[in-house]
Amino acid sequence: MAIKSYELALFLLSAACFLCSCKGYTPPDNYLIDCGSSANTVVDGRTFLSDSSLPSTVTVTAPGSVFVNASQNSVSPALYRTARVLSAPSSYSFAITKPGRHFVRLYFFPFAAQSHNLSAATFSVSTQDAPLLGGFRPGASPAMKEFSLNLTGDSLIVTFVPSGPAGLAFVNAMEVVSVPDDLIGDTAQTVIPKGPYAGLAEQPLETIYRVNMGGPMVGPSQDTLSRTWLPDKSFLLNANLSTSVANVNAVQHMQGGPTQDTAPDTVYGTCTRLANVSTTASPRFNVTWQFDVDAAPLYLVRLHFCDIVSQASYNLLFNVYIGNSFALQELDLSSLTLGSLATAVYRDFVTGATDPSGKLSVSIGPSADPNVMADGILNGLEIMRMNTTGSVSVVTPPGSRSKLGATVGAVVGAVAVAVLAVLLLLWFRRRKLSRKYQSKTWLPFSVTGATTHSVGSGGSNGTAGASGQNGSFGYRFSFAAVNEATNSFDESWVIGVGGFGKVYKGVMADETQVAVKRGNPKSQQGLNEFRTEIELLSRLRHRHLVSLIGFCDEGNEMILVYEYMEKGTLKSHLYGSDFPNLSWRQRLEACIGAARGLHYLHTGSAKAIIHRDVKSANILLDGNLLAKVADFGLSKTGPELDQTHVSTAVKGSFGYLDPEYFRRQQLTEKSDVYSFGVVLLEVLCARPVIDPTLPREMVNLAEWGMKWQARGELDQIVDARLAGSVQPESLRKFGETVEKCLSDYGVDRPSMGDVLWNLEYALQLQQAAEEGGASGANSINSIAGLSAQVQNMAAAAESPLLLGASPVLGGADDLSDVSMSRVFSQLIKSEGR
Repeated sequence: MAIKSYELALFLLSAACFLCSCKGYTPPDNYLIDCGSSANTVVDGRTFLSDSSLPSTVTVTAPGSVFVNASQNSVSPALYRTARVLSAPSSYSFAITKPGRHFVRLYFFPFAAQSHNLSAATFSVSTQDAPLLGGFRPGASPAMKEFSLNLTGDSLIVTFVPSGPAGLAFVNAMEVVSVPDDLIGDTAQTVIPKGPYAGLAEQPLETIYRVNMGGPMVGPSQDTLSRTWLPDKSFLLNANLSTSVANVNAVQHMQGGPTQDTAPDTVYGTCTRLANVSTTASPRFNVTWQFDVDAAPLYLVRLHFCDIVSQASYNLLFNVYIGNSFALQELDLSSLTLGSLATAVYRDFVTGATDPSGKLSVSIGPSADPNVMADGILNGLEIMRMNTTGSVSVVTPPGSRSKLGATVGAVVGAVAVAVLAVLLLLWFRRRKLSRKYQSKTWLPFSVTGATTHSVGSGGSNGTAGASGQNGSFGYRFSFAAVNEATNSFDESWVIGVGGFGKVYKGVMADETQVAVKRGNPKSQQGLNEFRTEIELLSRLRHRHLVSLIGFCDEGNEMILVYEYMEKGTLKSHLYGSDFPNLSWRQRLEACIGAARGLHYLHTGSAKAIIHRDVKSANILLDGNLLAKVADFGLSKTGPELDQTHVSTAVKGSFGYLDPEYFRRQQLTEKSDVYSFGVVLLEVLCARPVIDPTLPREMVNLAEWGMKWQARGELDQIVDARLAGSVQPESLRKFGETVEKCLSDYGVDRPSMGDVLWNLEYALQLQQAAEEGGASGANSINSIAGLSAQVQNMAAAAESPLLLGASPVLGGADDLSDVSMSRVFSQLIKSEGR
């Protein structure tokens, strides 16, 4: 009977919400466009203007575009029955009357058009400031993509760029609507590691999920900002552990807290609650929702609460988890609302995917206090993708909005042309002089997608590489040569998968083995990473850095060709594969090699190069188990001499991220040191850095490992395969090094040179114990035994970072010119054949 009464209440609630029209925020900018339509369309009480009746504040630049209609029998929703089809880069430009937060909503449905195959369309969408969609191919069902952007100028340009064989883009409808600036605050809390996060106000966000816990679907007509909130039933892992509660009339809002613009009362007035203890087999349990997300980016998770279940204040105490980590521990909602019941509140968190397979889970569970009733609630949830990456394209509409603007623009343009002419004259003169002293000139590679033509006969493998400012770019390969080397990118030849794309083993025409990394157009990484990798690796040459042989940029391809590292990644020798185990001595040597490569990056020139993605999967081993650092797509040039850090958006791999960089978005070389400290723990314990399948206190390797180190019991978590083989003094020195690397603040961490020195010391302690027993171990305590290493490191600062530079550490062997020269010479001879 109770269940039927609740279902009746929900039905009446839904009906009431549909009958009423919520009044709230009035947006200064409110553009609603039904693209391709010849007449206005009314949806949910809002009027979408046809393309033929756009206001003067909207400009469309779409050469060759056509309007298409769905078939007469289409049952598609109103906004998906027409579309504007774009066969060339095109844009919509909107005048912005009040800068600030705006929703940009794009509607897509590839229906069957008259003479256009919309289902084959692949394209990118961006504004002048932020990429929105890259390599996007709409699915078979109608879909809306919602972005929340902080606009700072007086106009917004949304550009569509077709790609793929069809060469088409399309859009069914668009919205550009102002939202309250305080809808997204500037701060949040991070989950792993725990701490404050600042800079949200400027972040572009993409809405992935918006969920109403315990209640019905809330449509645009029931939300002051025209949002849609989905029911939570389909996301619950075990619905039998929860129950739904509704009490919309009780919802109230406190001064300075959430309003109906934050979330409708329908969301705050319903909740999912832990089921009654007496109806479950276990007295204490969690209720969990799970969502499919991408594994790489960061997400803003907003949790909405409103205590509509308690009869008295301070009686509800529970825990909230994101993944297996505490987001809110022993949460007392009354303490957030000054003792007031049924009062709306929310909390924001920044996190990554909580599962390696690309899942994000949120749970509520009872308090650990046995004297408190097992209970917990959640009213609403929003998940928004952060750190949207990719390239930005802009198709600027012709003309201007006023005569004054045109006059000012003409004057500024004339001055700019004059200045440009002078600069070009000086540049040509300098170039002409420079030709007297060098035989090679700068030829930028065609990262814009233009086809690269090979030099020589049709059978050539590639073209002679263009020379950069500081060294050769190596070889530019034709796509045909790379395709042949990888057996047409045979899936059975895949040796790795990363954020940029798949890595294939390849064999060139002269039998040279290579590793070929092919960019995935749907990846979160793209053009910027491609350029960074080529520009950096063509300047870097060190024994402990993976060498770039060449690249291919034909058409829309982004392909990098590296020396082949026969033994794969360091990670694959630790766990998750059938690669042979490494001894403790071999692991130390691999860590030392990687540390040498990173130390070279940090100290080899006046401005350091910060890798920004140090992890065991980016440390590769050759046939002799020599370690080399790889994957420089996220690398960043360090601060100027008079600065302490580089301010930049957070990028890297979850679990390895420096917590200080994560909180403050300030990057230094010490960020690499922290990440390397996590790698050292990974090497010692041979387990993933984030493992949601483990008990809660073990999920994060860095936190768990440091607890054991603090107790002086690091030996308790050493990889079982190393049992009895790790010399205690070597382990003690190793543990101290890890602890210093994982300090919360960068100023407390050692430099990579110091880390390298300590690792060399740990290795010699291990060697002494293996070769001479305890007496050998005592003898190695003399610092004089390490004088050679100290001298090498002292000379590091004088070693230039250019091609052919002197090695930083380890003598002449640290240069890979010797080994790689054979590779280049073979390729050049092959060209001649």
